[in-house]
Amino acid sequence: MRTMGVKIREWKGAWWIFINHQGSRKARRVGTGKAGEKAAKQVAQQIQARLALGQTAFDRSPASITLKAYADTFLERIEQTRKHTTHADYRKILDHDVLPTLGQLDLQHITRDKVKALAVSCLQRGLAPKTVQNIVRTLSNLLSHAVEDNLIAANPALNPGKFLPKISKRRSIDPLTREELALFLAHAKQAAPNVYPLFLCAARTGIRQGELLALQWDDVNFAGRFVEVRRNFTHGRLTTPKSGESRRVDLSRELTATLETLQLDRQLAAAADGKPSPPWVFCDANGRPFHQNWIRLRFFSLLKGAGVRRVRFHDLRHTFASLLLQNGESPVYVKDQMGHSSIQITVDLYGQLIPGGNKQAVDRLDSATPAQPGLAFRGPVSSDQLAVQEVTRRRSGVDDGFRTRDLRIHNPAL
Repeated sequence: MRTMGVKIREWKGAWWIFINHQGSRKARRVGTGKAGEKAAKQVAQQIQARLALGQTAFDRSPASITLKAYADTFLERIEQTRKHTTHADYRKILDHDVLPTLGQLDLQHITRDKVKALAVSCLQRGLAPKTVQNIVRTLSNLLSHAVEDNLIAANPALNPGKFLPKISKRRSIDPLTREELALFLAHAKQAAPNVYPLFLCAARTGIRQGELLALQWDDVNFAGRFVEVRRNFTHGRLTTPKSGESRRVDLSRELTATLETLQLDRQLAAAADGKPSPPWVFCDANGRPFHQNWIRLRFFSLLKGAGVRRVRFHDLRHTFASLLLQNGESPVYVKDQMGHSSIQITVDLYGQLIPGGNKQAVDRLDSATPAQPGLAFRGPVSSDQLAVQEVTRRRSGVDDGFRTRDLRIHNPAL
């Protein structure tokens, strides 16, 4: 395609703009795929317009392209490298929060001040600081791709924490107490035996809702009493767990027995109908995984029936972690069971749920300190009971019970 000295061409999977004007030649990489072709055509038209006005097309600045035009290239590029939900979140943030304000600006005209203004306007609309942080980080991700494509020299949205309100790492959680959980499970077992195993599994393993619905019988090891979390159901799609990696979660004896009974009942029912047993651990009468919204509504109904305050389904996961920590389990073990990417996440989330833990730690120091003869407190004494201790001199030093008690007396470096 030629436009009076400007042409676009696809080369090695990317779209390029080639300019041949007054004996000078220049090339710019714009993007990939259909979105890249669209953006390249737009840039070519802009360059052609400048040439028609007698302006130079060979300045040192990158080719001009609007944020809205480049957003299509960005979204197409990351589609194969991000989860479906992440890609959908990026598109939603760009369409709803970024493009209405900055979409018509050239990438080169997006400055640090304009990014700050976007963040301030979002805060003024009442959005939470964490939400605004996600908006700015999405914009920053897009602009980092533009830097790689040589469309801008630097990313003005980097390090948003410098102009956003400080966000506490400790998120608010609302786990059930041990008594509340017992009331809920007892009521669920009686009122909803078909979904009781799912709620028991959520409370005894801390597995996320989507991971529960994606469990298959091949993931359960009854002999070793553990389950392999390999998949996740979200937005009707089967994908990887949130961390992107599988993990092994231990099963309690009660939960193991419940799942064994569930599997046996399922196999007997399938044999009676002459059909194969469904592979899903938690499924409806037709062998399909339960719908997430149905499970959530059933959960709320059972909470009400048990007389327990309303919490989110996800709070069963928090309940599992908090009860483990209150039982004295190691945060490292809790991290592994929960599938957190780092121990810092575990501590930030649940560290405050161990009341008195530090006091018990320092109390143990008292019992671990060996008693020192002569230093024990024997109660108050009168002045006439005080006596000067006799010091027996020997060839070297004194035998007063304090010789070289503290090596720092002789060597301050210690």
